[in-house]
Amino acid sequence: MARREAAAGAGADRKPDPIVLARLQSKGGQMSGILSFYRSAVGKKAVMAATGLLLFGFVVGHLLGNLKLYQDPEKINGYAEWLREIGTPALPPSGFLWIARLVLLAAVALHIHAAWRLTLINRRARPVAYKKRAVVQADYATRTLRWGGVIIALFVAYHLAHLTWGWAWAHPEFRAGDVHHNVVAGFRVWWVSGFYALAQVALGFHLYHGLWSMFQSLGWGEPRGRDWRRTFAHVFAWAITLGNLSFPLSVLAGVIG
Repeated sequence: MARREAAAGAGADRKPDPIVLARLQSKGGQMSGILSFYRSAVGKKAVMAATGLLLFGFVVGHLLGNLKLYQDPEKINGYAEWLREIGTPALPPSGFLWIARLVLLAAVALHIHAAWRLTLINRRARPVAYKKRAVVQADYATRTLRWGGVIIALFVAYHLAHLTWGWAWAHPEFRAGDVHHNVVAGFRVWWVSGFYALAQVALGFHLYHGLWSMFQSLGWGEPRGRDWRRTFAHVFAWAITLGNLSFPLSVLAGVIG
């Protein structure tokens, strides 16, 4: 008993290793600093810009891959098979796709959360509502950004069920591995193509405003060079929108079939 008490007393008197303690404090300080930065309005805008840039890259890559629909069916089907095999045998089949989906899902979640918190911050800054809401330097894309985001979120959920997972209620004619058939059979349903078109228009407005806001967040909002930034945002949004709209319209017109 005496030995146990002596050992316990010795353990209690032992001082922590200063190197280990410094490392723990450094990690804790870094994490606290990251969280503190994110809690600020500037931090949230930076997160929106970073996640937006990642999502912009995905949108471009997705469009470029889908352009293979204008080639032989084997092209788009082979491209889809190549995506499923990336990283094998180090990763299981479709492992890379699932990693990419999780990263994109995390980016979307952070993007939405930062936008929501920024909206609350702006509302708290003006606790008294205006009798007349004057829109200053806000175009249609800015005013409809919130509803556009809702439409895009609903579309993504349906798009995954329709052309990725092939759930029976969303796509009764779905064939696993046959991307060309699934797209053609899916877009031949007029209301599916209509919903897709609506979502692409909302995406176009979202891309335009998102690019413009990202330029501001990165400190590129000075008057000099504003024209080229606005032009770039317009061209990028139009190119993505028209490119995506071409798929359902081409299916309905019989160009893709």
